[in-house]
Amino acid sequence: MTPSPFDDLAQALAWLDAHTDFESKMPTRRSIPTLDRMIELVGVLGDPHRAYPAIHLTGTNGKGSTAAMVTSLLGARGLTVGTYTSPNLMRVNERIARNGEAIDDESFLDVLTTLAGVEGLLRERPTRFELLTAAALAWFADVAVDVAVVEVGLGGRWDCTNVVDGDVAAITNVSFDHTEVLGPTLEDIAGDKSGIFKAGSRVVIGETDPDLLALLQSRAAAAGAADIWVRGRDFACTANRVAVGGRLVDLRTPGAAYGEVLVPLHGAHQGDNAAIAVAAAEAFFGAPLPADLVDEGLARVSVPGRLEVLGRRPLVVADGAHNVAGMVALARSLAEEFSVAGEDVAVVGLLSGRDPVAMLSALATVGVRSVVACAPDSPRALGAEVVAEAAAGLGMEVREAESVGQAVEHAVEWAGVEGRVVVCGSLYVVADARRCLAVTRADGASGVG
Repeated sequence: MTPSPFDDLAQALAWLDAHTDFESKMPTRRSIPTLDRMIELVGVLGDPHRAYPAIHLTGTNGKGSTAAMVTSLLGARGLTVGTYTSPNLMRVNERIARNGEAIDDESFLDVLTTLAGVEGLLRERPTRFELLTAAALAWFADVAVDVAVVEVGLGGRWDCTNVVDGDVAAITNVSFDHTEVLGPTLEDIAGDKSGIFKAGSRVVIGETDPDLLALLQSRAAAAGAADIWVRGRDFACTANRVAVGGRLVDLRTPGAAYGEVLVPLHGAHQGDNAAIAVAAAEAFFGAPLPADLVDEGLARVSVPGRLEVLGRRPLVVADGAHNVAGMVALARSLAEEFSVAGEDVAVVGLLSGRDPVAMLSALATVGVRSVVACAPDSPRALGAEVVAEAAAGLGMEVREAESVGQAVEHAVEWAGVEGRVVVCGSLYVVADARRCLAVTRADGASGVG
């Protein structure tokens, strides 16, 4: 047997990180779009993605939450479910999960060792994301999942996850994001995302804009989709109310209606995500789901970093909103579910390519007037001074911090125990804030509880 090139997972991850990482350095345009490299990579692994059916998810916002809900619904039905999502929040292992549990270090080391062993057989060096995707698809075959829930990384048509032919292909919504690669228009973005629609797939469309919807339906029909389900016509969230710990929703699908279902996530947009998730699960099974299964499946959903409460005094809410549409949804949720009597302070760090004025303007609509600007821990980070300048231009009171941890400390002190701290702009910022607050809670150094 060939010895492993790695002594431990740390060495394997260092090898992985040495590959081109478009999450750290986003390309400006796909000069020659192709899936050839990814097709070759899974080919030398024996096409593991052919070993199980899949639900393929794309969309500008809500993919991660929807993937978590679909995973939980399928699991409640007794299936073993593999889930591939990106980016990770705290550890890269989180991207690859079985029944909601991240891949263990030993298994991750094994699959990366396999990938390192076959890399020399490839004509081109794969990217980091291609390797991670291949790792997920291979591991799912190794552990014999019944179904895989696969979240697109970027766009759809040329995303390396598109080697998967989803039995169900779902799109949450379409808004402006990554226009330097997918755009410049919403029609361009929708067209790219429609690339996951395949012959025989059951397509679930969450987008409701009439022009984009017409485009997506046309692309699904041209691809030879077996069914096309549209939000508002075939499925919907018909009632959506604030509840203790989340939302209480009524859902309708082509096969059934589900009343007063608890979704333990904050934000009215999670009702729409739940409708898409239940529709996708019903499309997968080809039959309505038992009402008690829907109740059980959605009740146990957890999505860290999405309107997650990290502290109570002051109230600290962290959300990975990273584009204008996400910030608008965050602002609406803050107004509806997280009002406080005291000072309102936002910790904001953005990646390059974002419009800080548009992002901050969304927060200003719900009364956020104080901002601590910081830079995410990423090569793509927008300088804290750029965020600070934008906030000042909107008439906000601004401070700058040298790190996310320092920004959170400043914000907590500034807000006081009766105030609210909102951490947003990037999942990198949210991840660092979670680390900081976990430490302060453990050592008792902060009033955040």
